[in-house]
Amino acid sequence: MVPADAGGGLMRGDLLADPVEWLDEALAAVDAFDGALVAGLLRPGPAQASAVAGLADAVAGTPLAARVAEAAGRAAAGAAGEDDFVALAAARGALLGSVHDALTQRIEEAVGRPVGAEPAASALAPAAPEQGTNLLAAARSWLCDLARSGWRGIDHELVAGAAPVVSAMLPDPGLRRRATLLDGFAAELAASCPGATLERVPVRRWGDLWSRALLLTVPGSAGERPAEAVTGRLLPLGVDVQEHATAVQAQVHAVFEPADGGVPRLVRAGVSAPKPDTVVGAGLWQLLRPHMSLLGAVSEGRSMELDAVPVTVEGDLLWDDERARAGEPTDAFATARVMLAAATSARVAPLDRHPVRIAVPVLLEGYAPHREEDRLAFDLAGRLLAVDTDRIPAAGPLTPEAVAASHSCVGLLRWDAGEFLLQPLAVESTVRKKTVAVHAGAWAGGTTDKAGVRAEKAATDAVAVLRERAGRLLRT
Repeated sequence: MVPADAGGGLMRGDLLADPVEWLDEALAAVDAFDGALVAGLLRPGPAQASAVAGLADAVAGTPLAARVAEAAGRAAAGAAGEDDFVALAAARGALLGSVHDALTQRIEEAVGRPVGAEPAASALAPAAPEQGTNLLAAARSWLCDLARSGWRGIDHELVAGAAPVVSAMLPDPGLRRRATLLDGFAAELAASCPGATLERVPVRRWGDLWSRALLLTVPGSAGERPAEAVTGRLLPLGVDVQEHATAVQAQVHAVFEPADGGVPRLVRAGVSAPKPDTVVGAGLWQLLRPHMSLLGAVSEGRSMELDAVPVTVEGDLLWDDERARAGEPTDAFATARVMLAAATSARVAPLDRHPVRIAVPVLLEGYAPHREEDRLAFDLAGRLLAVDTDRIPAAGPLTPEAVAASHSCVGLLRWDAGEFLLQPLAVESTVRKKTVAVHAGAWAGGTTDKAGVRAEKAATDAVAVLRERAGRLLRT
């Protein structure tokens, strides 16, 4: 696919459709190990022993080989210790990391985008000695007990073992993110107890949560990443809204143009807030926009001038409204056509390499929308790229119908369930011979759209009622 401007580069739809070598084998090894965790590794049967051995075989020839083979042998005999479970989790993470890297390389080939320099080892090291090692050890012990019992063996007593660990970790800022992960994981398990009666086990999800949490109990695994201060112009591409019953996050994807004339780079800036489950749709912006002026700039179609704003080696801006001001009007599609293909992408920290984290900004033009039953895809010169319309937020004017009628799209290229998917952030279509753009984040800074105004008013009323009720409780 060739964008309208030559600076936009070339999208190779055929590369996205072609199979990636050894990807299926790596995922099969992970799936088998995750299957072994369903029944637990306290008394493993032949199938579980084979799955653990398969995980070790999959990392043979790597620096992990000897340690994982030893751990697999002990696990197959039902004698795995904490260090053995950590080694198995590391092998699982390494395999998914290799899948992430292979898919990312395929995307880079397809879009023809340069890659940023690999971070130096010092940039990925903890900034200070790890604190709370005893609490990390307690968390590790609980996670290993989960692996022994298996998801079918969980009960309320076992799951409740996480509560005192989480309570002790939360007051420590250095442990808070890990405490949040453990707390959320334990809450999911508690809602599914007893495991023996579950109709369906979320095998991959719980395997992901277990292995990540376990690896984060290793001292030094989650040290703070140093950040450099950058000055220049930020050109927004679109907003990705992620909503949960009790929290919401808006992540702005953008191109950063350094003031010193350096190479443009892809960056992100995010803001999150807790929310009541009654606040939905456009009402979400009321919770988010007070915390980040960038959302208003996105809504107004403006760039932002940054002055010494910190950015991590992974491309995340540590947003500070005091160091940013609204700039000149800009257009996301113009930015994408002129700068997107030349902007370097940031590298991902080793522990964060996972296929689910892939979200690469891309520009598509000249495609033909293709519908098959309820599934929408873009025809890229005979190759179909599925469109993930379920990720389109209700907090904006972008709709599946607008996407289906479009001819240009700025979106995030993702990978899920064995295929590449496109999450639209903004689309252009022709209406009465004029090009009209619709953005998912158009209501971020406020809106005059009737549907958006109604949703914001409903959210205002809901928040007012909740605050009044909270005030009553405090007074009593």
